[in-house]
Amino acid sequence: MSQAVSWDDKGNWTMTDPAGRGLSAKGLRRMHDVLARHVESGIAPGLVALVSRGDETHVEAMGTLHAGGSTPMRRDTIFRMASLTKPVTAAAAMILVEECRLRLDDPVETWLPELADRQVLTRIDASLQDTVPARRSITVRDLLTLTFGFGLVLAPPDTYPIQVAIRELGIVGDGTSGWPTTGPDEWIKQLGTLPLMYQPGERWQYHVGSDVLGVLVARVAEQSFGSFLAERLFGPLGMADTGFHVPADKIHRLPTSYAHDPMTGELSVWDSADGGKYSRPPVFEAGGDGLVSTVDDYHAFYRMLLNNGTHGGERVLSRASVELMTMDHLTAGQKVEKDQFGDHFGRHGGFGFGMAVRTHRRDLASVGQFGWDGGLGTTAYADPARQFAGILLTQTAMDSMDTPRLHRDFWTTAYQTIG
Repeated sequence: MSQAVSWDDKGNWTMTDPAGRGLSAKGLRRMHDVLARHVESGIAPGLVALVSRGDETHVEAMGTLHAGGSTPMRRDTIFRMASLTKPVTAAAAMILVEECRLRLDDPVETWLPELADRQVLTRIDASLQDTVPARRSITVRDLLTLTFGFGLVLAPPDTYPIQVAIRELGIVGDGTSGWPTTGPDEWIKQLGTLPLMYQPGERWQYHVGSDVLGVLVARVAEQSFGSFLAERLFGPLGMADTGFHVPADKIHRLPTSYAHDPMTGELSVWDSADGGKYSRPPVFEAGGDGLVSTVDDYHAFYRMLLNNGTHGGERVLSRASVELMTMDHLTAGQKVEKDQFGDHFGRHGGFGFGMAVRTHRRDLASVGQFGWDGGLGTTAYADPARQFAGILLTQTAMDSMDTPRLHRDFWTTAYQTIG
């Protein structure tokens, strides 16, 4: 019989589920040991991991906030969530859809006139003047599914003229922590000066659609994106430590963010806590990658999705909206570029609204699992078939094989914690 346990602050075991319906003691030990090996080897200075099933939750916090430092990781450590922002942005848009302030197939140019009358490159390597008119307008659905015709180009930097223009206009980050440098109105104006890369609805392309979606939500709601999220999602879900920056009285809970030196593989500081990017409100509250959060805050969001839109007996989203968010919306043709990068973008099979959806069984996860990963070292998925969720938050970027291996080992052991 499996038995689930939790640890107190002194490392003592407490039996919580003798019937074995929740989390497995043996599985939790294995997960702890595997994660500890990664921290001890220096792959990540520290991490916070969470697994939950039903009403039972287990959290591991190990290592330190700063490489070579002594301040320990804690359950309430605040992390840069990176692209784990995307599902939250999609949920915000669905709130407006439910209120009939947005409709999925509405043209977004009603609120984003900068994106009206689009031109489209004749091919991805064409000059910016070599275009044809868009066959139709960009819709809300296109943004939610990242198929609006513009996104990150999965090729070496400056391979194509459109990449040079994106870099020069600051449409996406340049790999440093300096982005964004302009507010949402100026950003969307600059985006509107560029042609689309593909026809609206033709091809899945990563990232930029979620940033546009955040601007759209703010304009429709007639308030800042951050204030809308605080009022309609973070408040109802009790996500008190989630937002677009870390206030001064909490900055001691933010770890240093590290990238990997491309020559040596050693960790190098990408963003500091004090005085860093997230120590002050941003000029642009980016719907694609701007949030900070804790493991318990983000878990509240995922539990709401697993509970078909409810939290603490209160409804945050309708069951229908959650079902729509967590189903695959892409055709085979739309997935062509995504599936070329199978180890990351393509391994799930499908994509819903702002996150991946598992459409085939290729590892321990069930079909129907949904979630996403963040480039600064975060990963979170929920498995409705098993009423299971897992979250791993680290401060080391996904720019080497070390962090993805850590993520894979977490998920391999996380699924073994199911009693």
